[in-house]
Amino acid sequence: MRIIISALLIAFLAACQLSSTPQKTQYLTVLHTNDHHGRFWHNEDGEYGMAARKTLIDELRDEANQQGHSVLLLSGGDINTGVPESDLQIAEPDFKGMSLIGYDAMAIGNHEFDNPLTVLDKQIAWSNFPLLSANILDKKTRQHAYQPYAIIEKKSLKIAIVGLTTTDTAKIANPQYVGHLDFISPAVATQPLVDEINSKYNPDVVIAVTHMGHYHNASFGINAPGDVTLARALKPGTLDMIIGGHSQEPICVDQQGNPNDSFTPGDACWPDKQNGTWIMQAHEWGKYVGKAVFKIENGKKELLSYDLIPVNLKNEHGHFIKDEIAKDKKLYEFLLPYQEKGALKLAGSVGSVDQYLDGNRNTVRFKQSLIANLIISAQAEAVGADFGIISGGGIRASIKAGEISYKDILTVHPFKNRVAYIDWQGADLVNYMNVVASFPSDAGAYLQYHKIDFDLREGEIHINSINGKPFNIDRTYRMSINSYNASGGDGYPAISEYENYQVTDLTDAQALRIYIEKHSPIKVNEL
Repeated sequence: MRIIISALLIAFLAACQLSSTPQKTQYLTVLHTNDHHGRFWHNEDGEYGMAARKTLIDELRDEANQQGHSVLLLSGGDINTGVPESDLQIAEPDFKGMSLIGYDAMAIGNHEFDNPLTVLDKQIAWSNFPLLSANILDKKTRQHAYQPYAIIEKKSLKIAIVGLTTTDTAKIANPQYVGHLDFISPAVATQPLVDEINSKYNPDVVIAVTHMGHYHNASFGINAPGDVTLARALKPGTLDMIIGGHSQEPICVDQQGNPNDSFTPGDACWPDKQNGTWIMQAHEWGKYVGKAVFKIENGKKELLSYDLIPVNLKNEHGHFIKDEIAKDKKLYEFLLPYQEKGALKLAGSVGSVDQYLDGNRNTVRFKQSLIANLIISAQAEAVGADFGIISGGGIRASIKAGEISYKDILTVHPFKNRVAYIDWQGADLVNYMNVVASFPSDAGAYLQYHKIDFDLREGEIHINSINGKPFNIDRTYRMSINSYNASGGDGYPAISEYENYQVTDLTDAQALRIYIEKHSPIKVNEL
């Protein structure tokens, strides 16, 4: 009996000595980008582009490996939509380019649902890394619609990565594509999932890669709650870091945690920290590669340094902010045929306009705009409508004065929405306008309208005229609208099942091209 007790005592003391031995110090370098939006190719000024990004990432990865660090490369999503050369090829060069760069995982963004889901299936197949979202469920089965998380081993580190997507996707994505999906609360999805992952895998690091937006001090306004709200809602220590996207900003704070509004490319940057969780985002389009270096010792993660490294960005004088990054030769040669193929489809002028049409989001989501007048004129003419509406969020770019190319049109209209119309009885039109005219500014839903004049009095719509003639509540009026808003996109009332609703095979881009070709030179003030 004494021999048994002694043996147990020796084993216990050995275990105590082992547990008190400090663990080996490890280092993790996390590289990240987000909101790529079709920018596989550098712009006309030679800025960003995936070939230069690969050169930079390869250098950062090699440097970290030489220092004995584990290295992780993540994306905050929204690979789709923004550049016609990419859009025309359903982002094939972008996803395949990310695979060649060596991404480890990405969040599924709302723009991953801009196309039929068969396209997203193709993009997943093109990728040698997982596309993640834990809060998208199939409404019928209540099962995850997409891979919720990944476990990745880097050297001796076991890393859990959970994907999350903004719940706004349910209203800003095309309802025809996401109607069968349920976008549940990120916090509700995350806490039990991370608890399960910890129990099953005991990872060294837990990361959420998200496409939800960063809103300082959780002031998300009309948007769905973002990364700060998530971090505050979870038990402390649930997530070590959030690598985000969607709000398309560099997240930099001062020593008090307030936004560093003076940040410019090349400046020092320090990320936000909420409830023990670091929150990072690298603006948009591959303009930067974020680089975070962590020291991991006895379960504690310490952020040693953070940088937002510009990818061939230029200053106002046209000079590179830092030394020019050479383009990776192999990736450049891989992407070049895609760029040439896309450019060939877009070559040539389709018409002209006599002044600049401002399509910036801080215009079209805040006030009535000339570019909306042109777009609505084109759609109304295509269907013989008396007036028309669109949501400001559907306008994605400006058009310069002078010659207009098909590329310009597709940059404004990348979503392939179809032009539609509905014939309203006057009283029903008033009820409908009461809803859509109430959407606030600084929202994708903000109403752009043309050839209808109305006032808001004490919260009620009073229509004065339509197409230059006094409004008659007993008349029938035809309204042009795109299929996205008609189906409930951006939170508009769904009217696509109404008997007096019709959708055409004409896309918004096609309608705009036809109108410009027919009426050029366009005189904006005469629309």
